[in-house]
Amino acid sequence: MRRLAVTDAPRVVVLGSGFAGLWAALAAARRLDELGVGLGTVDITMISATPYHDIRVRDYETDLSTSRIPLSALLDPVGVEHIIGEVTAINTAARTVESTAGAHGYDRLVLALGSQVVKPDIPGLREFGFDIDTYDAATRVQAHLRRLAEGPADPAAATVVVVGAGLTGIEEATELPAMLADTFAARAVAPRVVLIDRNPFVGSDMGVSARPVIEAALAYAGIETELGVGVVAVDERSVTLSSGEVVPAATVVWCAGMRANPLAADFGVDRDRLGRLPVDDYLRVCGVAGVFAAGDVAAAKMDDEHRSVMSCQHSRPMGRYAGYNVIGDLLGKPMKPLRIPWYVTVLDLGPAGAVYTEGWDRHVVACGEQAKNTKRAINTRRIYPPLSRDRDALLAAAAPELQAAPGH
Repeated sequence: MRRLAVTDAPRVVVLGSGFAGLWAALAAARRLDELGVGLGTVDITMISATPYHDIRVRDYETDLSTSRIPLSALLDPVGVEHIIGEVTAINTAARTVESTAGAHGYDRLVLALGSQVVKPDIPGLREFGFDIDTYDAATRVQAHLRRLAEGPADPAAATVVVVGAGLTGIEEATELPAMLADTFAARAVAPRVVLIDRNPFVGSDMGVSARPVIEAALAYAGIETELGVGVVAVDERSVTLSSGEVVPAATVVWCAGMRANPLAADFGVDRDRLGRLPVDDYLRVCGVAGVFAAGDVAAAKMDDEHRSVMSCQHSRPMGRYAGYNVIGDLLGKPMKPLRIPWYVTVLDLGPAGAVYTEGWDRHVVACGEQAKNTKRAINTRRIYPPLSRDRDALLAAAAPELQAAPGH
């Protein structure tokens, strides 16, 4: 069991290596450098379950070859230690973190353990269902489809049911027809994708303006929809709906419902309906000394009316500001409040392009290939850290500054 080295240096521990965790660690290192704090004066350590920074928002895509980045290339150049271990408990009174790698003390903590898909207790779902919540989960779906393509060529084998017609479900559903056509190219069976949601409309979170664009994209891709119904049972070759209909399908991808990491409950404060911790303008957890939170595990004010959403759009700046401020809090230096005056959504629609909306009411400003180009730029460039292993480039990218909205 591993413990952080016992030194006289104060310890900043960052939990999680997603968008918020990575940028919190880099921003903390940047702030120390900015203040001229010498090496070894403050220890920064990240604890995460994997040795990678995964570009999670790309998990719906077919080609995931560039969506997993070794943390050593990002943390080693800036002097951040990394411990591989799954966090199991947090004791704020003792200021300790328990993980599968041991016990770790901290002087300041940044919680950035993100969110996870929630699968209800539907018979067969946990046994036969898949998701794309992580890189490993997404690659399991693809491996499963390849195995099916080598077996009996019946309709169920080439049918995928996607549950949840929110943003993740729509992006997964619109990517699947091309993936299935390629996977089953040598088999005499027609690929089929069925998108299911309890809501009466697809993309209910996208607002009225985007709905016709989404509906047209689904029709263009040949995706069937079953709306106003739920899933009541799953087995190896079929899905049973609340309407009584049985859909022959050997693959079910669950994309309905996200919640903050359950370890947020260890802090003993009231959380919102998504299990997120309340944070102040500086990303400090309200009512918990010495703890900051960023990303999907935190509910931060974006303006006077709106809270952050579970997205890399908000996780990345939240991480940068949390990292900057955790050093300020530790060393008694100025901190910066976070406010993001704009909000956009760019939804990939597969062969139909994408839809780009602005504002919290999600007003459509672009669609088709124009929006697709913006989505590609986001997924392949905008949300990536520098990959050069260059210390100065990594620290520069971690500045607590807001980017302009994409496409501007």
